[in-house]
Amino acid sequence: MQKDSIFDIFSIKSAEEFEVIAIKTFHYQAENNAIYKEYLQLLKIESSEIKSIHDIPFLPIDFFKSHKIICGTSNHEKVFFSSGTTGSVRSNHFISDLSVYETSFKKGFTHFYGSITDYCILALLPTYLENESSSLVYMTDHLIRLSQHTESGFYLKNTQELIQKLSYLEKIKQKTILLGVSYALLDLAENYPIKLDHTIVMETGGMKGKRKELTRQELHSVLTKGFGVESIHSEYGMTELLSQAYSSGNGKFYCPPWMKIFIRDMYDPFSFLENGKSGGINIIDLANINSCAFIETKDLGKINSDGRFEVSGRFDASDIRGCNLLVAE
Repeated sequence: MQKDSIFDIFSIKSAEEFEVIAIKTFHYQAENNAIYKEYLQLLKIESSEIKSIHDIPFLPIDFFKSHKIICGTSNHEKVFFSSGTTGSVRSNHFISDLSVYETSFKKGFTHFYGSITDYCILALLPTYLENESSSLVYMTDHLIRLSQHTESGFYLKNTQELIQKLSYLEKIKQKTILLGVSYALLDLAENYPIKLDHTIVMETGGMKGKRKELTRQELHSVLTKGFGVESIHSEYGMTELLSQAYSSGNGKFYCPPWMKIFIRDMYDPFSFLENGKSGGINIIDLANINSCAFIETKDLGKINSDGRFEVSGRFDASDIRGCNLLVAE
């Protein structure tokens, strides 16, 4: 696919445009992604017969652990690895064009929060910083630099310095985003409570065995009290995706225009459920143009009547992800 047409995905304005580009993407990947092509053949599906996004087969996410999911040649610029847990098999996402990922997360952030230069970005991602091939760290590092704020940066274990910086930024009324993995934000809120009036607190999920698993409601209750904020924002992303959904509170997420959520029947992976019913989460991420845009995840959730979606947990027997979401409420 021509590079110019790839970036058309970031100009989608309607559901009709999304479907047209999604169908075009499907036919491209059905022909040029060797693993996806073989998967379709095993399902005995003729790609030429796919006319609607509701008929597109989704690739089970575990294929990213066992296969190289990439279109065309095997050339790639970078490989992102999931953080995983000790002894677990990590997912890998081969990226043939990093500019597509960078465009996706920059435009995604702007879509939900406005100009990145309006913010100071403070990142509390201690365990993720140990993973040099983390897509979350790659994104956050770029957002930090794009913010052009002298106080933006990563924090590993220098908690006192982070609190002092937050206090200073609050004093000068600087719009700030405190982005952190759940267990690290919990530790900060419980040990160094602070009133934040000009800061968005955003959790990325993930306890990684560091803390007892909490429901999202329990987590947000502790964080709102500890940071003195009305709501906790959330970011929904994973190694296998190049786009992120965001929530401004209550764990209800919106997708950017080039990403769409479907809920599949837990007992029939090829059937989709209507809004309000819980099932497995399938994702079309058109930013995955060079790998596979149609992903069957192991997350559970539902789509609300207003178009927002919620994540309630994971399928039983699913291994714990480095970015795993919280247990069902």
